[in-house]
Amino acid sequence: MTPTKKAFIHLVFTLSILGGLYAQQDAQFTQYMYNTMSVNPAYAGSRGQLSIASLYRSQWVGLDGAPESFTLNLHSPIRESRLGYGISVIHDNIGNGVVQETYLDGVVSYTLDVSAFGKLSFGLKVGGNFLNLDFSSLRNFDNEPIPQDNIENRFSPNFGLGLYYHTDKFYAGLSAPNLLKTEHFDNSAQDANDVQFLSTERINFYFITGYVFDLNGNTKFKPALLTKAVGGAPLQVDISASFLFNEKFSLGAAYRFDAAISALVGFQISEKFMLGLAYDREVTELGGTQFNDGSFEVFLRFELIKSFRRLVSPRFF
Repeated sequence: MTPTKKAFIHLVFTLSILGGLYAQQDAQFTQYMYNTMSVNPAYAGSRGQLSIASLYRSQWVGLDGAPESFTLNLHSPIRESRLGYGISVIHDNIGNGVVQETYLDGVVSYTLDVSAFGKLSFGLKVGGNFLNLDFSSLRNFDNEPIPQDNIENRFSPNFGLGLYYHTDKFYAGLSAPNLLKTEHFDNSAQDANDVQFLSTERINFYFITGYVFDLNGNTKFKPALLTKAVGGAPLQVDISASFLFNEKFSLGAAYRFDAAISALVGFQISEKFMLGLAYDREVTELGGTQFNDGSFEVFLRFELIKSFRRLVSPRFF
């Protein structure tokens, strides 16, 4: 590894890990429109059948130790009731295992008919996250004094709430997936000459919305928006626009303000399986470096289609 590349990786790694410890944000996904339950528990059961979805994101490909994220969501309505349930798993890995965080949550939702076409769902998520932080590996990147003891499977309980309104063409949701502010560790009481570390999980607020336009018998168009707000960080806004052709193939683009542009493509492989792919390119200075080949996402969804299929929403959301 050349000194220039090593120095660049060290800089990015330090900013993404140590800098992020002070106002930590939840992971962000380009295919958020297919990964809704990760940010809003009220989405559970809204697709009308058992739905299992997984998503893998590799960020800043080409940078050693760049972030990786994996999500797994399972949710379903409960027949003959207004209830839905689900399980959500999110795993983040930064620095080839230096920082690992796993969120494990159970989800329940309750849905009301508020008009002839509209439904309003309330969601509750209960669980927490496990944090692993390998300080011994971190010393390979920074020679400054740091705490001596690694953090292994430190569990922090949490809960979240969400609202989700939806018709056959429109949806909007407001949520806070993790309402408890968690401080993982703090060595500020140690010697004044030591470096002080404080990892704080802050509340992330999400607003999502989208609308499906029928352009003709074979083509649908869906603009969508995700806005995320968290204390100590800039407001994050994602806008996207996708076309769905013959209920089989989708193609779209997205823009994350002052951060990245993205391309999205989806394939309804069969009635039960859907595959989604996305590619991001940073519009910041990081995107112009020779060591960053962009970010990639792969999404796969399986749905158990039964006689009570499509109780609520079309395939596009």
